[in-house]
Amino acid sequence: MTGMIERWPGWPPLPDLFGWIESGVPGLHQTPGVHGIRVEEHLTDGKYVLRAELPGIDPAKDVEITVTEGVLTLRAERSAEKTEKHHTEFRYGTFARAVRLPAGARGEDATAQYKDGVLTITVPVPETKSGTRTIPVRHD
Repeated sequence: MTGMIERWPGWPPLPDLFGWIESGVPGLHQTPGVHGIRVEEHLTDGKYVLRAELPGIDPAKDVEITVTEGVLTLRAERSAEKTEKHHTEFRYGTFARAVRLPAGARGEDATAQYKDGVLTITVPVPETKSGTRTIPVRHD
């Protein structure tokens, strides 16, 4: 029953919804062989922080982070160990994710740290003045 999970004995198996979601919605453009990366992000104290789940990789040689025109792109590669046939639910191959940075983010000053299978990317975002200006209307 590949891709199926039996929830209760006697009930029909349900599709593996997480696998289906991770593999993408049918009909949408996806690069074959490229998997998505689960991320969480937040903006606080003048910093945009992106955390990405990337267990089992060597960040020094298997990760590439780029910023181009306000878009941060993260690519990683996880190679499968060469062993006899066995069951695995791990994903191997190329992983990629692109996110638009907040307005004013300084991608050139981004930093990255990898710990316990999580890659954390921090990008400074200078605070902008949000003052309100009243514009007078001329009447001729």
